[in-house]
Amino acid sequence: MKKKIAIIISAVLTAGVVLSGCQVEKVSDSSASSNSDTIKIGVFEPLTGANAGGGELEVEGIKLANKLYPEVNGKKIELVVVDNKSDKVEASNAASRLVEKEKVTAIIGSYGSSLSMAAGDIIKNAKIPTVATSATNPLVTKGNDYYFRVCFIDPFQGTVMANYAYSKLNAKKVAIVQEVSNDYAVGLAKYFNDSFTKLSGDSKAIVSTSNYNTGDQDFSAQLTNIKSQNPDVIFAPGNFTESALLIKQARDLGIKVPIIGGDTWETPDFLKIGGQAVEGAVFSTAFATEKPVTKESEKFLEEYKKEYSGKDASAMSALGYDSYLILVDALKRSGSNDSVKLRDELAKTKDFQGATGVINFDEDRNAIKAAIIKTVKAGKFTYLDTVEPTK
Repeated sequence: MKKKIAIIISAVLTAGVVLSGCQVEKVSDSSASSNSDTIKIGVFEPLTGANAGGGELEVEGIKLANKLYPEVNGKKIELVVVDNKSDKVEASNAASRLVEKEKVTAIIGSYGSSLSMAAGDIIKNAKIPTVATSATNPLVTKGNDYYFRVCFIDPFQGTVMANYAYSKLNAKKVAIVQEVSNDYAVGLAKYFNDSFTKLSGDSKAIVSTSNYNTGDQDFSAQLTNIKSQNPDVIFAPGNFTESALLIKQARDLGIKVPIIGGDTWETPDFLKIGGQAVEGAVFSTAFATEKPVTKESEKFLEEYKKEYSGKDASAMSALGYDSYLILVDALKRSGSNDSVKLRDELAKTKDFQGATGVINFDEDRNAIKAAIIKTVKAGKFTYLDTVEPTK
């Protein structure tokens, strides 16, 4: 009897270990897996939790790119996709798994600057070249020679939206409400604050800064305070779920001023949760289906429509697509999957023709590229303008 109980306990513990580990999906021809004819590219993205909507969009773009460009230097490319569960600790665990167990040559990810930053030291110490998809906080790549990104960074994005508020909306007073537990939101709010204050020449142009935490659903206290300040515009950087709820509650309170934000808003969930309340919301992003800028943009849009019928291609998917393509290009130029050689070739990238535009890296491995401004019109994300980076 004791022997049977011991066997049962052992089986339960074994199952627990399996279930508690990172969820891993391998995308490739199974016959080519785990041999010298295969190059593994790891992907760590939030596929569950608060950021799942964004992570799923990026994985769509990565998988599409892998389908269109499945080989490099005569070798099959295998994607190893790990769910970082929208959690910093899990993001670190996911990166460790990709490095130590899966032995990947390179990594793509993640949606969410906090999640990317959580994996930074692991990537740096292992010397595994990594391309961030939409992580815009400058600290993601700062001081980490092995971390690159295909998106613009928050100092530029914050300036773009400050200029929009000041020049297009003629705002003199702005209220900021930020997701204080989110590194992305806090950083973007700061850059917007600094830029708008400089543009207006008024040290008191930002009339209030309110905070909330990831997962909050009641913003009445923050919004009541903001309403009392009578701002011309509200800048509200944060995750798509909380941002949509905040805008909805602002409209319910009778706040009618424009509400603007950042690139995290471009997900179907933002539209679904916000409904009619998010009509007219304006935000910065990295790609517009109405304005393909390269031949690769056109190819991406055509193939995305075939692969994901009935869905509109988002900037997140396009950035995931470009992250994969830019790694394949560097692998091709390096002629090997040696991580140091691959990193060096990535750093040499010049005028790369991606779906989201032409990509060059600055000294901190940040993409130098234009920002797109979109609005919500008739329940859809709609192109407004393109803002080129200053030289």
